[in-house]
Amino acid sequence: MPKKKTHKASSKRFKISARGKFLKRTAGQDHFNARESGKTSMAKRRDSTIADVNVRALRKLIPGS
Repeated sequence: MPKKKTHKASSKRFKISARGKFLKRTAGQDHFNARESGKTSMAKRRDSTIADVNVRALRKLIPGS
């Protein structure tokens, strides 16, 4: 059976942590950030985890995970 191909757009947007969690860049970092509170700005700098509901679909798109 042929090996599944990796969905390149997904592999560029999501990273798999050492423990197998999917991480993504937090949205809304590009502009209009002057009005955000400092707490929000700091939170946007960190990567966020993907909800468990979507992990199954991502595993199909990125087969090496």
